[in-house]
Amino acid sequence: QVQLVESGGGLVQPGGSLRLSCAASGSSYISYFMGWYRQAPGKQRELVATLTTGGITNYGDSVKGRFTISGDNAKNTVYLQMNSLKPEDTAVYYCYIATMDARGYWGQGTQVTVSS
Repeated sequence: QVQLVESGGGLVQPGGSLRLSCAASGSSYISYFMGWYRQAPGKQRELVATLTTGGITNYGDSVKGRFTISGDNAKNTVYLQMNSLKPEDTAVYYCYIATMDARGYWGQGTQVTVSS
């Protein structure tokens, strides 16, 4: 079992920045990748960014060039730096971890609101 604890959401003005963090804990798991997905009201959950333990990143088209995912393997933590935020980035952001035994776990979600 893996637990994910997210932090860093909040309210920000358009053009502003936020940094999300997600820390994983548990026993007897090996991470394959961690990442972030988001879900806006009335929309499907979509990919934001993922990061493998080997350092390979993948971004959703709508955030490329504005968001950066990074990680600290020693702390089992992944970060999402979000710059140039737009109102359409407003959503609940969920942390996700995929383990080497083909299991996946979700965090509880953190709200990001971009509004003036």
